[in-house]
Parts: sequence; structure tokens; C-alpha cells
Amino acid sequence: MGLLAGKVAVVTGAGRGIGRGEALALAAEGAAVVVNDVGSASDGDGADQRPAQQVVDEIVAAGGRAVANYDSVDDFELSAKLIGQAVEEFGRLDILVNNAGILRDKMIYNLSSEDFDAVVSVHLRGHFCTTRHACAYWRDEHKAGRPVAGRIINTSSASGVFGMVGQTSYAAAKAGIAAMTQVTSLEMSRYGVTVNAVCPTARTRLTESGRMGQTEAPTGWHLMHPDNVGPFVAFLACDVASRITGQVFGVFGGVVQRYDGWAPAAVLQRTEPGPWDVQELIARSDELFGTAASSFASPMTRVAALIDRAEAALNPAATTEPRDAAVRVRA
Repeated sequence: MGLLAGKVAVVTGAGRGIGRGEALALAAEGAAVVVNDVGSASDGDGADQRPAQQVVDEIVAAGGRAVANYDSVDDFELSAKLIGQAVEEFGRLDILVNNAGILRDKMIYNLSSEDFDAVVSVHLRGHFCTTRHACAYWRDEHKAGRPVAGRIINTSSASGVFGMVGQTSYAAAKAGIAAMTQVTSLEMSRYGVTVNAVCPTARTRLTESGRMGQTEAPTGWHLMHPDNVGPFVAFLACDVASRITGQVFGVFGGVVQRYDGWAPAAVLQRTEPGPWDVQELIARSDELFGTAASSFASPMTRVAALIDRAEAALNPAATTEPRDAAVRVRA
């Protein structure tokens, strides 16, 4: 009997890559799964029902329960139908895994408004639409006196919470997802719902469209395999993780790392009543940066270094030069 036996999950973007691995991991633990995927290209163009159906067939062939859904999650009405499909097909909803996304990387001075809107819509609006309808369902269940143990696992990114050159739209959406995760966790705790986010680092269609695709994909298991994320998502979805909420985690290979977000730091305060004078700020501005640089430096290099250490631990005989974070980390 799996840890998720009797539970029902919706996984968006589950036809390929990380989402597919998450759907299979939840099913392996006993959950019934609604496998959602439009089946578009990595930039969001086109549609193909085969990826979602293939994952459904794989789950059913292994003795599990699953149905497919092919709708776009950034459509508010269709997202409501997606959540409703889980309840209609399997009688309830316990788990929502938001994973669907696209990629259209451009430097800010080359980024079109259409590309920005498309990326933010699928990632951030898509997370909102499904989350809003799932939370309304769980709130109604709670108010009706029925027990609720809801789980939402969102997909943010190290590129979003730490910053990555060339990913303005993607990073903005993913940072928004991290913030929405924390706020939703505060709003839904009273109804028995936990909300967390993962920042996966993996080799997928999205990352292979960039610099990670310049190297040949390894065969068999490897640190960047997309299926590495699924077990941690299944853990967050189970009853044992009921006290974990509002958290963001980096996940790859055999590594899970908790990420801490924005935190209050140095303070300037006037000792006299009244607003600041610009000359006062000029004179005292260095006080804001006594222990920090005055220009932003992305922590992405630290994530890349962690990957290097993980690889070295698995293969101590290997000698590899540290590589650029942009090559190594694109989740």
C-alpha cells in the first residue's frame, strides 16, 4: 500500500520531462492522477494529445488509475474544468502539482511584449488558475465539515528566485510563483492545505533549447534526469509532510536544498521627525551596504557549485572543471 493510496492528484504539464516523472511518482505511491498536458512545443506553439495519453497508458499498464486532460492551464474556465474532472472521475481532489510551462528566452532589450506575456501567462497565471479553483474546492469541503488534507506543489526555479541573464520573463514568472506559494500557504493553512514549491534543475526540452543542449544527454540515471524530482514531490504530497508549508526547495539528482527568500537587512533611520533629504541620503547611503555589495550578484554560481560537488561525490575519480552556471542550471 503506497503512501498516497486513495488520494487523487492533478499534475499539469505532465506529458513529458519533470511533470511526467512527478505523475509517475505519485501513481507509484497509489494516487489516481489526472495527467494534464497541451502537448505544445517548448515555446508554447502547437498541441498534441499523445504525450498526456502516453503517460496515462503507462500508469494504467502498471496497475494505476489515470485520465488525460489536454487543456491550457492559463484558461480560467478550463482550469476549473480540470479540477472538476479530478472530482468527477475519482470522487475527490487531494494533490495539485503545478508544473506546466514554456520558454522564450531573450535579453530584455530584445524581448517582445508578446513573448513576455506568453511566458508569464502559462507559468504564473497557469499556477494561479488551477490553484484558485483547487483552493475553492478545499475551502468548500472544509466548510461542509469534511476532512481536508490538501497539498499544492508549485514549480518555481532557481533562475527565478536567484536571477539568470536572458530570462527576464521566465524569472519574473518563477519569482512570482515563489511569492504566491508563500502567500497561499498563509491563506490556506486554516483549511488543512499545505503549499510548497520546488525549483528543479534537470535536463528537459526547455533546458535543451538553451546551452545545456550543447552537450550530449547522458544515458541511464544521471544527476540531471527529470525523474529525480518526482520522489520529493511525492514526499511533500504525503501525510507525513503535513507540517511543511510555505517553503521553496531546490531539487536535483540526490540533492534537496531549502531556499530562504528575501530577508530584512541593513537599515537607515532618521533621528529627527520628517522625510529624508536627498543630501542626507547621499551622505549616509554607504550604511546600507556595510556588509554587502551595492550591485546585485546572482547566487546561481553557488547552485552550480553544489551540482559540481554532488557529481564529485558520486564519481570521486572524475576531474571536471567548474562550468558556467548558465550551462549547468536552467530549471
